[in-house]
Amino acid sequence: MRALAVLLAILFVSCEAVPGRVATFTSSPTAATSVSPATATPTASVTPTATPSPSPTPSPSPKPIAEMLAQIDAEKLDGHLRALTGFQSRHPLHPGHAKAVAYLMEQLSAIPGVAVQDIPTSYNGVRLDNIFATINPLPGSGAGLDGWGMICAHYDSTANRTRGWNPATDPAPGADDNATGTAALLEYARILAADRASLRMPIVLAFFDGEEYFFKGSLAYLQSLPTPTPYRWVINIDMVGFNPLADRLDLVYYTAKSAALRDRVKEANQRYQIGISPLVEQLATSDAFILDAAPFGLVGGIPSVALVQRYGEIDGTFPGNFTFHTVNDTPDKITNKRLWLKAAKLTLATALELARGGAQL
Repeated sequence: MRALAVLLAILFVSCEAVPGRVATFTSSPTAATSVSPATATPTASVTPTATPSPSPTPSPSPKPIAEMLAQIDAEKLDGHLRALTGFQSRHPLHPGHAKAVAYLMEQLSAIPGVAVQDIPTSYNGVRLDNIFATINPLPGSGAGLDGWGMICAHYDSTANRTRGWNPATDPAPGADDNATGTAALLEYARILAADRASLRMPIVLAFFDGEEYFFKGSLAYLQSLPTPTPYRWVINIDMVGFNPLADRLDLVYYTAKSAALRDRVKEANQRYQIGISPLVEQLATSDAFILDAAPFGLVGGIPSVALVQRYGEIDGTFPGNFTFHTVNDTPDKITNKRLWLKAAKLTLATALELARGGAQL
């Protein structure tokens, strides 16, 4: 109950939509539903850039999920991470933030079959940009599942654990936290756009801003949704590239309502022999896990889970990550790229099973 009280209190903090650009969603989207491109896109120059490979024409027949997972390209993941960290900082007060927004919009808009929006909100006068990439089922593909699914990651960064750090001028590369998750979402957009014929519900890839302000971007978005919410499940991927000891991840699930989704993740890890071990269950009934899945699970009552490396505690499978939220969270600190790839595969496998119409939650 403490978590619910805290989160409900946050609802009354200044977190307003920016006028003029509002997203509209329906509670029961169909295969023909699409999200219109944003009416305006950032004009900041993008340095460095990376040109995505064009997506192939959507296949008329579904590919096996194992084949889909094999399409996640480790080199592309690394390229996106290096581009995102190359902006110095993605904190909303830093000039690099606008470059990151432009990069994400550019990459996503270049993929055929992906509908892209930049939907700003604000927190205490600071602009936040939530970016959404929607992959709709192909018309006539037999889509018919009620609702939407979401895979989310935050792209903003901070180095507030560095003494004297100034968010407007100082670096916050945010390699592990959370260029790893952001890069995975960019790969999902490329892969899912070519597999729209297999989907029976839309998948929304949500690139949330303001997570480092205590998930203000995702909370504002939740507030904007109609009642009942269109989302049937939410999977969050955040900080999945560091661990020199083991291929360990925590599987955070939000209240008992998310237990069935938690079990789907565990089953996918076994079914597709992804090999995350240990995959440690963490029940979140309080605000201790500050992740973008929290508002959806604790306030929205939507089945929600997060895949995340263990926070700073040290044990036999995790040595403690002492560089996150510092200026030293740089690409060289991604010490387990194998784990990063496994986390990306497990997230996509679970989402595909649900969006293709497997046993529903």
